[in-house]
Amino acid sequence: MSRRTAICSLLLVLFAATVAADSVRIVPIVNERQVLVNFEMGDVYSPDVRETISSGLRTTFTYDIELRMLVPGWVDRTIATKTVVMTDEYDNLTRRHILTRLVDGRTEDALETDDETEVKRWLTAIYRLPLCATTKLERNRDYYVRVTGRQRPQRSFPLGWAARVTGQAKFTFVP
Repeated sequence: MSRRTAICSLLLVLFAATVAADSVRIVPIVNERQVLVNFEMGDVYSPDVRETISSGLRTTFTYDIELRMLVPGWVDRTIATKTVVMTDEYDNLTRRHILTRLVDGRTEDALETDDETEVKRWLTAIYRLPLCATTKLERNRDYYVRVTGRQRPQRSFPLGWAARVTGQAKFTFVP
């Protein structure tokens, strides 16, 4: 194998580790007072994740959400960020999941269930998460919401590169 082929293969692997998944759905919602976001990342709940959870190992999904303003010819400006951490601690004896959701380090919600469908929804979707007040936005400007998700314990690609799922959705702020 030539050196050029090896470098191209390595770049392809690195690119595949950060490519957006097909099932990432992000919906920004702008009302009179605030910007909210809904998102679902169905691909992150794979058979490997299900097996890890079933083993009783604490599983954590971390989502970094950014609201950014498009700035032509320059670096896009970050308006707001949120970090959402979802954990699942499965108890093999009681066969129940203890689910916790933290937003920016504060516990927002907790749930105990034995329903795997509820566990999947809890770990892979967020609805009506407030990002910022609309007073921080400029009229008739283009914005986008980017969501990057990662999981612990990490699944990894060759050479130790961690898998991340990323998606984004654009909108124009028209009050």
